[in-house]
Amino acid sequence: MATFNKERNIGAIVLMRQILYTGYEALSIISLIAFAIGGIIIIEGNAILPGFPQSKIFYSILVSVVTRELSCLLTAFIIIARSGTAISTELGNMVVNHEIDALLTFGISPISYLVVPRVIGVLVSLVTLTIYFNVAAIFGTWLISAFFSPVSLSEYLFFVFSELTILDIFSSLLKSISFGFAVALISSYYGLSVNMASTEVPQRTIKAVVKSLSAIIVLDVIITALFYFSLICQR
Repeated sequence: MATFNKERNIGAIVLMRQILYTGYEALSIISLIAFAIGGIIIIEGNAILPGFPQSKIFYSILVSVVTRELSCLLTAFIIIARSGTAISTELGNMVVNHEIDALLTFGISPISYLVVPRVIGVLVSLVTLTIYFNVAAIFGTWLISAFFSPVSLSEYLFFVFSELTILDIFSSLLKSISFGFAVALISSYYGLSVNMASTEVPQRTIKAVVKSLSAIIVLDVIITALFYFSLICQR
C-alpha cells in the first residue's frame, strides 16, 4: 500500500509538471500564432472585399476556419514540436540509462508511472490550449479589425456566437481530445521502443513526430467528414 501511495504521489507530480510544460509554457507561442491568424484573415479578407470585417461572411469564415480547423491543428503541431519530442526523447534516454529496468525491479509499472501522467497532461493541455487559441484569435481579430472597420465588442461577439453552433464546439473538442491522445501515446510508444543505443533516441523521436503528424491529419479528415455528413443530415 505504501508503494502504491508513493507511486500515485509521484505520478501526480509528473502530471503537474507535464501540464506546466505542455500547457502553461506554451501560452506565449499560442497567443502569437492566434493573433497572427486573426490578423491574416482580416488583412487578406479586406484586400479582397472592402468592409470585410462588417460582412456576414467574415464571421462564417472566422468560425469555420479558426474554431473548426486551425485552432486544433496548429495547437497540436505546437504540442508535437515541444512536448511530443520531449516525451519521446526523455523516455528513450530513460531506457538507455536503464531507469525503466530499475522501475520494474522495484515493482513499479512504467506505464502507470511514466506514460499515464504524460497522456493525461498532454490531453488536458491540448484541450485547454485549443480553447485559449479560439479566445485569443477571436479577441485578436476584433482588435485588428478596429484599424479597418471599427465594431463594438458586444456587437462583434453577438455575430460570432450567432455563427457558432453546438456542432462546431463539439467538433473542436473531439478533435483536440483525439489529437491529445494520439500525440501522447505515439510519443510515449516510440520513446519506450528504444533498445539500448543512445543513437536510437533521435531516430525514434523523428519517427514519433512524423507518425504524430500523420495521425492528427488522418483524424482531422475523419472528424471533419463526420461533421460534414452530420450537417448534411440536418438539412
